[in-house]
Amino acid sequence: MTDAPVMLCAGEALTDMIDQGEERWVSRVGGSTWNVARALAALGEPAAFAGAISRDRFGDALWAASEAVGLDTRLLQRVDRAPLLAIVEKSEPPRYFFIGENSADLHFDPEALPQGWSGALRWAHFGGISLAREPLAATLVALAGQLKAQGVAISYDPNYRNLMTAAYAPTLERMAGLADVIKVSDDDLRGLFPGMEVDAALQRLRAFNPGAYCLLTRGGQGASLFRGAQRVDARAPQVAVVDTVGAGDASVAGLLHSLARHPGRPLQSHLHAALAAGSAACQQAGATPPQPPAMDRLFEQLEGEAQ
Repeated sequence: MTDAPVMLCAGEALTDMIDQGEERWVSRVGGSTWNVARALAALGEPAAFAGAISRDRFGDALWAASEAVGLDTRLLQRVDRAPLLAIVEKSEPPRYFFIGENSADLHFDPEALPQGWSGALRWAHFGGISLAREPLAATLVALAGQLKAQGVAISYDPNYRNLMTAAYAPTLERMAGLADVIKVSDDDLRGLFPGMEVDAALQRLRAFNPGAYCLLTRGGQGASLFRGAQRVDARAPQVAVVDTVGAGDASVAGLLHSLARHPGRPLQSHLHAALAAGSAACQQAGATPPQPPAMDRLFEQLEGEAQ
């Protein structure tokens, strides 16, 4: 496979069906790992998404949106199965459910990927509901282990959803243990570790892999980045927020972009890159990838304020 991707995101690409009231619904392309892939491509990374989508109009929209940002589609499989749908009944606070029994995403087949597809990989990102839906979950956990053994750095964002019951705990521990980067929000921690305070839940999560970078986001309150005994904190830059859909996914992409392009940066600057990407995404409607000029401007602002 010539000109193979350097960054990979593997998991689910889906369609959000959003209630507009009065029995009106609007569809939007989405999926946490797919959002990260698009954001990486928009930031100029040679990125691919590995997953399976349907052959209907919903799959067509996902394919077109992938191409629109320059995402490598050679690892994106199309199968004759129904689409995966997220039915969003309410946005704030979120209330939703998924329709996808035996849907396209579950039929992703790594054995069908082109020869040599992973030869140039340096980073691979996993997470979202794909790791809570069998048989896809087992396929992706195995793939993450294989890539880690190959020397590929692993990124993991559990992105808690109500599918992640107590049965998800072994996957959480396994993926966190493999990961070089773990991204989690305060809401994720409350869902993953019910009944625990956020700080205690974070300690539990980091104990699975103390040496990994760990990005903790708190929405408009800012974020913290940990590595070993190091910790840095920063507030999110002030922006005109259109909506926050996809902001967490963009922050993962911003951090991975920074680590890949500027590995020698101090921890604080990597955190600023994550916040800049997440905040840039908030300036647009829907899970739209952050625009590089906006991210660069916000990054320079955060760097200047820290001096």
